[in-house]
Amino acid sequence: MTGPKARITKAVIPAAGLGTRFLPATKATPKEMLPVVDKPAIQYVVEEAVSAGMTDVLMVTGRNKRPLEDHFDRSFELEEALRRKNDMTRLSQVRLSNGLADIHYLRQGDPQGLGHAVLRAASHVGDEPFAVLLGDDLIDPRDVLLDRMAEVRHQYGGSVVALMEVAPELTRLYGCAAVAAADGAGVVRVTDLVEKPPPGLAPSNYAVIGRYLLDPGVFDVLRRTGPGHGGEIQLTDALRELAGSGAAGPVHGVVFTGRRYDTGDRADYLRTIVRLAWEREDLGPEFRDWLLKFVDGRKPVTVGT
Repeated sequence: MTGPKARITKAVIPAAGLGTRFLPATKATPKEMLPVVDKPAIQYVVEEAVSAGMTDVLMVTGRNKRPLEDHFDRSFELEEALRRKNDMTRLSQVRLSNGLADIHYLRQGDPQGLGHAVLRAASHVGDEPFAVLLGDDLIDPRDVLLDRMAEVRHQYGGSVVALMEVAPELTRLYGCAAVAAADGAGVVRVTDLVEKPPPGLAPSNYAVIGRYLLDPGVFDVLRRTGPGHGGEIQLTDALRELAGSGAAGPVHGVVFTGRRYDTGDRADYLRTIVRLAWEREDLGPEFRDWLLKFVDGRKPVTVGT
């Protein structure tokens, strides 16, 4: 079933980037495996997909990404060591990632942009609607986004993107959408898209963030989409054609106003860790006490003393 009422069970997570903004940490460690408190960023993304009913996950990877596969595989030696210690809490945490979803891996090969990575998933996805989740964007599980996007697709068909209002000086960092009114709270119809527009030339302050529900018709468009911004094949350009032609249904946007964490930026990555650790029941009380004293300019209390 490929119509607007089709249930989306497949998710594609592009994960072939080199993570150059986090060098030298990412020289031998995939950026997707950098810990956010005590869990790699990529696990948050997979858990979000699974919570929205997506049980078939394809990661489009590249060289040096083998740790991703290892993380979502069984680790018999580690499990046995934890079992011998009777550390059942950590054992359950380790096992959690093993059975989250049916996870597949496909190498992108010559990386030519996000559009190229999505196109590589065509044979796996087939003619089904599917989700694309970018690993740099973490959506707080308390602020459900994918389910709302699925509702909009159920109503209108076609494709749905997540949008967020950003300051005008930041539009140059995103794909930005021109929009028109649509029925439904926080829903707009996308009429045009521009990838990373020059300052002052963005069609609006609505930036596309890393969540997409796509009609499989996007693959035909991507096959004929040439290099765009940065010399790469841009998913934004393919969605722009879909929005203009309506050949595979319209493109709508859900305006997200919840908590989003950008782990692809070093400063935001640090802020994400602080925010999530602050709210943790097991870490929060001690961490908040230390952080408040640190911010007040007092000598931090050494943990364990």
